[in-house]
Amino acid sequence: MAKAEEKVSFFQRLKQIGMVFKFTAKQDKWFTPLVAAAVVLPLALTVVAVLLGWGWIWIPLGILTALLAVLIVLNLRSNTAMMNMMEGQPGAAGQLVEQMRGDWRVKQAVSATTQFDVVHLVIGKPGVILLAEGNPARLKPLLGEQKRRLSKVIGDAPLYDYIIGTEEGQLSIRKLRMTLMRLPGVLKGKDVNALDRALTALNARPQMPRGQLPKEFRPPRMPRGGGRQR
Repeated sequence: MAKAEEKVSFFQRLKQIGMVFKFTAKQDKWFTPLVAAAVVLPLALTVVAVLLGWGWIWIPLGILTALLAVLIVLNLRSNTAMMNMMEGQPGAAGQLVEQMRGDWRVKQAVSATTQFDVVHLVIGKPGVILLAEGNPARLKPLLGEQKRRLSKVIGDAPLYDYIIGTEEGQLSIRKLRMTLMRLPGVLKGKDVNALDRALTALNARPQMPRGQLPKEFRPPRMPRGGGRQR
């Protein structure tokens, strides 16, 4: 089902802004100086305007301008700080899409290896999207297998696949949101629901990760002969 929009109270919104403010200030050394500049410059211009006799109306305008400038700086720098933190983190692509606005259905790690290479499945109005994170050499077989499985049930729905990374031919996680938003929305809501049901049923049986299991997960070897000791 589509994600329901939760109503957030004014005080909850202020609390969220405060948390984002603290997070960004911790991650970005330039954030606090930029916020200070966003406050000082409009207020300084307001003082100059009042001293020049342009009227007291500039005081509320200056305060509103300062608040707007702070919010703009917060939005830009918090997005940058979040991208810096998420880049290279396993599962970051799936988490980012889950936080996007709109009807995006994310099924995390529908395919994986024991080396933590994962493929996420996204269903939305553009169609079906595979997002792969990890080693490209190990991801290509996983993507090929997923494409073969999905082709049996998605019909004419568009199928996209991306390997998340910073190398040539890969999609940077910084550009992931914009890339998905720019895909043409060819499916209607009922089509998205039908795809969601079909792919949920397809992925109901969990798949074993590919690759050799680490030693701590391997079953103990049975003694040769397997007979009872007398």
